Amino acid sequence: MASGAVANAPPAGGANDVSLEEPKKMTREDWRKKKELEEQRKLGNAPAEVDEEGKDINPHIPQYISSVPWYIDPSKRPTLKHQRPQPEKQKQYNSSGDWYKRGVQEHAVATRYRKGACENCGALTHKKKDCMERPRKVGAKYTGMNIAPDEHVQPQLMFDYDGKRDRWNGYNPEEHMKIVEEYSKVDLAKRTLKAQKLQEELASGKLEQVERDHNSEDEDEDKYADDIDMPGQNFDSKRRITVRNLRIREDIAKYLRNLDPNSAYYDPKTRAMRENPYANTGKNPDEVGYAGDNFVRYTGDTISMAQTQLFAWEAYDKGSEVHLQADPTKLELLYKSFKVKKEDFKAQQKESILEKYGGQEHLDAPPAELLLAQTEDYVEYSRHGTVIKGQEKAIACSKYEEDVKINNHTCIWGSYWKEGKWGYRCCHSFVKYSYCTGEAGKEIANTETSLMEEQPEEDEHMTKPKTLMEIHQEKQKEKKKKKHKKSSNSDSEGEEKKKQEKLKKALNAEEARLLHIKELMQLDERKRPYNSQYEAREPTEEEMEAYRMKRQRPDDPMASFLGQ
Repeated sequence: MASGAVANAPPAGGANDVSLEEPKKMTREDWRKKKELEEQRKLGNAPAEVDEEGKDINPHIPQYISSVPWYIDPSKRPTLKHQRPQPEKQKQYNSSGDWYKRGVQEHAVATRYRKGACENCGALTHKKKDCMERPRKVGAKYTGMNIAPDEHVQPQLMFDYDGKRDRWNGYNPEEHMKIVEEYSKVDLAKRTLKAQKLQEELASGKLEQVERDHNSEDEDEDKYADDIDMPGQNFDSKRRITVRNLRIREDIAKYLRNLDPNSAYYDPKTRAMRENPYANTGKNPDEVGYAGDNFVRYTGDTISMAQTQLFAWEAYDKGSEVHLQADPTKLELLYKSFKVKKEDFKAQQKESILEKYGGQEHLDAPPAELLLAQTEDYVEYSRHGTVIKGQEKAIACSKYEEDVKINNHTCIWGSYWKEGKWGYRCCHSFVKYSYCTGEAGKEIANTETSLMEEQPEEDEHMTKPKTLMEIHQEKQKEKKKKKHKKSSNSDSEGEEKKKQEKLKKALNAEEARLLHIKELMQLDERKRPYNSQYEAREPTEEEMEAYRMKRQRPDDPMASFLGQ
C-alpha cells in the first residue's frame, strides 16, 4: 500500500468508543519521492513491492486494486490477497475416486439384539419404519435370532462439473474379469471338443496327423481374419450401416487413370474429375470402369428430371402455380399435356407449310436402302415372319416383373397348357398359388387323365348286349357315312371357298381388334377398362393365319408399305 494512504482504525467497542484517525497529509517532497519510486519500479530499476506472503506485486497494477480496504486489513500492508478466491467461501468437492458403498459391512454379524437397532431385522443402520425386509411375525427385538447385518451409511457425495459427467465413476474393473473368464471357459470347451473329435477321426483312419495340424493352422488364421475389418469400411453401430470413409487399396485413383497431362482435369480440392479420362484413347464410355463424374450425372432419369424442373420454372414465370417438390403429380400431367400440344402444333405448322409450298412427295420417299436396293444387314424370314437367319428381333422389355417363380416352382405360371387351362410345366398344376410337387405331381396328373379315359371304356364293357334292331341301325349309319365321304370329295372346291370366307371373317375380326387396341392406347391409363379376365380358348387356324398376316415387324424393310 502507498505510504500516504491511511485507513481508519476498526471500532474498539460501542458507539462512544469509536475513534477515527485523520489521514496525515503528505509533503511535496514525500509525494515526489513516492512517484519517483513507482516510476523506477515500473522501469525495473527498483525491486518490486512484496506482500505479506512474500510474493511480488506487479508495479503496473493500479493503486485502487492493490490498496487494501480498511474493513479487511487494518494493518494497511500492500497485498493482493483480497483479490484472490477466499478459501472459506470455496465449495469442497469429492474426488473422482469416491463413490457410494455397496452391499453390507464386512465385520462379523451380531448375535444378539442391540439397543437402538431395528425392531424388525436387528440392523443398527435404520429404524423399523425404514426397514426394507419383510415384516416378521415376531421381530428380532424379541427373538434375538437372525440379526441382519448392518448396511453401509452412504456418504453425501458432492462432485464438480466433470465428476457429475464421469460415466465410469464407480465402475469396478474387476467386474470385467468375470466376462473374460466366462469366454475363456467357452473357448477351452470348444478346443477340447475339437481335439476329441480329431482324435476320433484319427483313430477311425479318416484323417492323418499332418492334415490335422494343417487344418488347425488354417482355422486359427480364419478365426483371426474374421475380426479384421475390410479396408475402407467403418461400421456404425447406431445406424446399422457400413460407412465407406477411405479408398480401397485395389481402387485406382482418378488422376492415375490417364497420365497424359492434356487429358481430363482433376480438381484436388473437391477430388472431382468431370470429364472422361479416356476421351482421347478411343475407348467406349460404356466399356471403361470410370468415364468421369458427368457421365454418371447425365444418365438415367437425371435428364428428364432436369427438363421437368426447367419446365416448372418457365411455367411459374408465365403465371402457372406449379412446383416440382410441392405438387409433382400436377407438374407431370401438365408437362405431358404440354408435350402433346407442342407436337400437335408442330404437325399443324408442318401441314400448313406443305399446303402452301408443297413437297409432300419428297417426304414420302422410301428410304435409301430400298431406293438403292442395298443394305449391309442380311435377315432371312420364314413364311410366318420369324427370323431364320440374320439379326434376331430384340425382346420387348416389360415394366412388370418377369420370370418370377413362387412356392418352389422351377417354371413360371403359364408355361403349361392343357384343355383350355394354364398351369405350371414343372408339376402340371393348374392352381396358381399352389406349391410345387415336382415329378410326383406329374405322375398324379397323368394317372387322373388315364383314369378319365378308361372310365368310358369300362362303361362300354358294362353295357348290355345290343339287340338286332340296334345292330341294323348302326349299319345303316355307317352306310350313310360312307356315302357322305364319297360326296365330300366332290365338294372339296366348296370347302376351299368356305375356308376363304372364314379367313376373310378372321381378317376383319383381327382388324377390328387392332382398332380397338389402338383406341385403348390413346386413352388415359386411369380410364382404360379392366380386361384381364378374358375367355381362355385355343385360337383357330384361320385366326392364327390372320394374326400372322396382320402382324407388323419393324425390322422388316417392307413394313412401311403394309398399310398402303
